[in-house]
Amino acid sequence: LDAKLIHTNPEARKIIRDEDVDSITFDEFFKKVLDAGEEILQKTPEMLPVLAKAGVVDAGGRGLLTIFDGMYRTLVGEELVLVSGETVKSSFASAQPIAESQEDVLENDYEHITFQYCTEFFITHLKNEVTNAKIDKYRDKLMTIGDCVLVIGDTDLVKTHVHTNYPNMALEAALELGELDGVKIENMLEQYRKIHANDEQKESELKEYAMVSICSGDGMESIFKDLNVDVVVEGGQTMNPSVDDILIAINKASAKNVFVLPNNSNIILAANQAKELAKVDVFVVPTTNMPEGISATLAFDPDATPEDNFENMSEAFKEVNCLEITHAVRSTRMNGFSVKEGDIIGICGKKIIAKNQDIAEATLSAVKKVAEGKDMLTMYFGEDVLEEDAAKLAEKIEENFKDLEVAYYYGGQPHYYYIISIE
Repeated sequence: LDAKLIHTNPEARKIIRDEDVDSITFDEFFKKVLDAGEEILQKTPEMLPVLAKAGVVDAGGRGLLTIFDGMYRTLVGEELVLVSGETVKSSFASAQPIAESQEDVLENDYEHITFQYCTEFFITHLKNEVTNAKIDKYRDKLMTIGDCVLVIGDTDLVKTHVHTNYPNMALEAALELGELDGVKIENMLEQYRKIHANDEQKESELKEYAMVSICSGDGMESIFKDLNVDVVVEGGQTMNPSVDDILIAINKASAKNVFVLPNNSNIILAANQAKELAKVDVFVVPTTNMPEGISATLAFDPDATPEDNFENMSEAFKEVNCLEITHAVRSTRMNGFSVKEGDIIGICGKKIIAKNQDIAEATLSAVKKVAEGKDMLTMYFGEDVLEEDAAKLAEKIEENFKDLEVAYYYGGQPHYYYIISIE
């Protein structure tokens, strides 16, 4: 078994060497080895302080026991259940944490580094008089000058790993057994300094502000980028980004303060969860559609404080009325409208406010419901609309609503013929 399960533990060696193999079957013997290995695995934090600090068991030991457990189950005829990658991920997510590398712990363990030098090497061409007992004594000697001691091998080849303040003493002890090869000595304190120097450098490289926006449509993406949004995440009514997608975008923004525009009520929760996981300050501006996101973006002031920007951006979009022109995917009755599948409908605030067989007429009817007292209408036409049709519709709106200033842009959004902002 793994060095920490066998070589550094006399109980495990005793089971393997001293068990009366004549009195038990091989299946029973294998099971005893597994049970002993599991018991020792739970003690590995006591053997390696770095594991105790992290509150984990040894990763290599756990992995090896898993392999041997599979071998045992096959040996005794138990069915092995194959799991998918997602099942494995879920299992690991809920299981006891495993130490993946000592460097991960080192990064946060500066004050607990008692032994400075990570020392590794092979002992080759061992002397004729070297026995397994002498190798055991060699291991015991290393334990007096350091920790994280691993001595693996036999009278042909011995691999050594030790954390110590006196690597010369470890090398001298090894030379009593044979020749040295592959010597590697690393200063863990210096590793720590470099890690944190890089962290400080990265911190200094972060810009003050950044914006992340979720949007749908290549035209809408271009509009947000033109408004100085740093990272755009693809998403919409039928394709909400995950928490991880948003967190990746926050990290990619490379700023101390990141403003996230969900632009969909169904994405606000995921954005707030990403905020909790982020290592920088994140402000989720609760926009529920893309026109609100654009209005909030326009209110951003690079000279204002993060708190003032959040307040101003959150106030700015409240005056926006968003209309969405699409087709009904099923027959329904809502808000006084009897809608058949395929009808063109106008939606405002999740309510149907217009219905027609013609896209332009449905749009004009919807605009009429919310245009009173408004000054500006901005229309974003979708991927299924020709620009010339959008231009004609803009002219009709101007003719019917003299007080409205009308503009139109390519949005490229799927599912919606038009997304319209009225302010």
